[in-house]
Amino acid sequence: MKAAKVLPLIIICFLISIEAPLFGQKEAKTQEKASINLEDIWKNYAFATKSVPGFNFMLDGRHYTRLRSNSIKMYDLTTGDEVKELFNPKKFKGNGFDGKISSYSFSDDESKIMIKSGSEQIYRRSSRAYFHVYDRKTEKLIPVYEDDKIQYATLSPDNSKVAYVWKNDLYWFDLESGETHPVSTDGKINEIINGTTDWVYEEEFAFVKAFFWSPDSERLAYIRFDETDVPEFTMTKHNGELYPEYVTWKYPKVGEKNAKVSVHIFNVIDSKTVNVDLGEMTEMYVPRIKWTQNSNKLCVFKMNRHQNDLKLLLADAKKGRTELLLHEKNKYYIDITDDLTFLKNGKEFIWSSEKNGFNHLYLFDLKGKQKKQLTSGDYDVTSFYGIDEKNKTVYYQAAESSALVKDVYSVKLNGRNKRKLSQKAGTTRAQFSSTFDYAVFNHSDINTAATYKVYDRSNKLVRVIEGNEDIKELQKSHGTQPLEFFSFMTSEGVKLNGWMIKPPNMDPSKEYPVFMTQYSGPGSQQVTDGWKGMNYWWYQMLASKGYVVACVDPRGTGGRGEEFKKMTYLELGKYETIDQIEAAKYLGGLSYTDKERIGIFGWSYGGYMSSLCLLKGNDVFKAAIAVAPVTSWKWYDTIYTERYMRTLTENESGYNDNSPIYFADRLKGNYFLVHGDADDNVHYQHTVEMANALISANKQYDTYFYPNRNHGIYGDNARLHLYTAMTNFLENKLKNGEWEHLEEQKIKP
Repeated sequence: MKAAKVLPLIIICFLISIEAPLFGQKEAKTQEKASINLEDIWKNYAFATKSVPGFNFMLDGRHYTRLRSNSIKMYDLTTGDEVKELFNPKKFKGNGFDGKISSYSFSDDESKIMIKSGSEQIYRRSSRAYFHVYDRKTEKLIPVYEDDKIQYATLSPDNSKVAYVWKNDLYWFDLESGETHPVSTDGKINEIINGTTDWVYEEEFAFVKAFFWSPDSERLAYIRFDETDVPEFTMTKHNGELYPEYVTWKYPKVGEKNAKVSVHIFNVIDSKTVNVDLGEMTEMYVPRIKWTQNSNKLCVFKMNRHQNDLKLLLADAKKGRTELLLHEKNKYYIDITDDLTFLKNGKEFIWSSEKNGFNHLYLFDLKGKQKKQLTSGDYDVTSFYGIDEKNKTVYYQAAESSALVKDVYSVKLNGRNKRKLSQKAGTTRAQFSSTFDYAVFNHSDINTAATYKVYDRSNKLVRVIEGNEDIKELQKSHGTQPLEFFSFMTSEGVKLNGWMIKPPNMDPSKEYPVFMTQYSGPGSQQVTDGWKGMNYWWYQMLASKGYVVACVDPRGTGGRGEEFKKMTYLELGKYETIDQIEAAKYLGGLSYTDKERIGIFGWSYGGYMSSLCLLKGNDVFKAAIAVAPVTSWKWYDTIYTERYMRTLTENESGYNDNSPIYFADRLKGNYFLVHGDADDNVHYQHTVEMANALISANKQYDTYFYPNRNHGIYGDNARLHLYTAMTNFLENKLKNGEWEHLEEQKIKP
């Protein structure tokens, strides 16, 4: 789990033509709409929203490449026409290449292509695979390492070398001589890692490759992790054999030892390694390293364990000595991003910071002096897209007009001439070509699926790549209801934003049950003017069955500045629970809702919240579904938990007052507890301990576990099975108020 992350729900939707139950008497038979059922949503996938994957732009700024039919092809961005085929795997097989491309990347000059095949996922972001270098001039395919799968093979800027990780050691391969050279030799599973991250860095600092070529291709900077003293965690996998498989890895829980990290710079010319002097490293993190434009200067992020004191250090690549570039402190915590950009002029860099209460972009010189605040105001910059140095223009996304709306902007490097580039209200994301001559805008709003359009430098529409018109037709044929925004003031004087779906053909004499969905994690946002994608059709199905579906973002969520987001510091769950209870009371007070039938759902942090709401709001909520929930923060990892809560020793009341397991005796309503038993992130332990607490309190509950499924719970009908169970639970424990054993997939309207 990480701040503002929305955990993976691989949700695709399907359509069948079945008459929908009518609510009210106004609609004639000729106007009956097709209904939505679970099997069609989660198994047959006909509601899949078409998307356009990220573009691999070519250096000319007009062309891009894409993997199509297992070959790499080049296209003209302005027309969409195929220009040429760059790599056809049918011509190559052997030397570890199975003929199937997992992914690819170009060298800096586009003369070579790194081909990845046989990719095997490890955790959320990590993987291992076979790698080959395709030389476009000689048309030869060169294996990087034939004997085994490796990690993160990366071409040097001069295209002559490849660096990679194998069995926790870093190597470099000379493309001309065919020789392989070790950079490190002490790598050992569950002890020493060179050049890639440990589990907790991968999950919470969101990166896995921990080595980088210098601009002149002569040095490799890398992070070394010594996780020898980090406690281990073991999962059991049941694979149909006589004995289950036990998977053990290093997982530092709250207050436990983290890996000891160090930074090293290896010179490929003389094979010598320089150790970077980071000073006192007790209880420190190194969440990023990045070369400047100078091959003798490496920037190292050094952060304290509380994550509220960050130093950017410039390391001398020859001697390892460091000097302070930038020092930032925060009374709460500092979020790590990839927004640090060193300009090609070698004299300046762009940095994002919340130091003035909102996240904004700044221009600094290499002495650490602020030259210009590029963006300003009571709003957050939500994404930094890059800088067109030739035209001295910075591109970014911001929630300037509203916390609910995300627009794309440009501003000159002197902080002037700001322009809004978005064409419509809603959520717009952008990807710019290499020269910034063209941009692909992905736009949606809360009731409209994403469109993908190409614009030129003057912000003129060039063409539509994808309009998702078929989704609009499916919405019409199925009578989907609009999602409507609302806001209300809590008893504490806090304005909260939400959205709602009402049942079709509402009968004013009826009171409808309320189903609340939320995530509520630090910095996250669910209430935005953007397509809700993955769960949209399930929510519509529930609305068609007579539920008012609603979502509210509580305090602690994003888009409204630092104080709103970080006020939950040291008290995760406290204010979010108060706000969700107030939201339920507001919704229950509407003329068309039944305050005695309010339920709440959430996954991961959202499951943590739905559990707390049912227990602490036991006079308000009748039912709750918690999927993969945290039930005590003491069982979660160091980086995420301590960022917001510090350690259990430092903040015992914050932990004890806001962990569901300590309130099991308050259960009055209906509780559905769900977890995958191979969850490497939020361990199954959380649900087992919650069950123990409920049993100790003699409280009845419903539970499902999913064998060998991770935090996402998917694969082999797992999603269909889960959503069938959750819908049955709502129909019987919330809507009807009693449990009936319904046959799977036959849910009564």
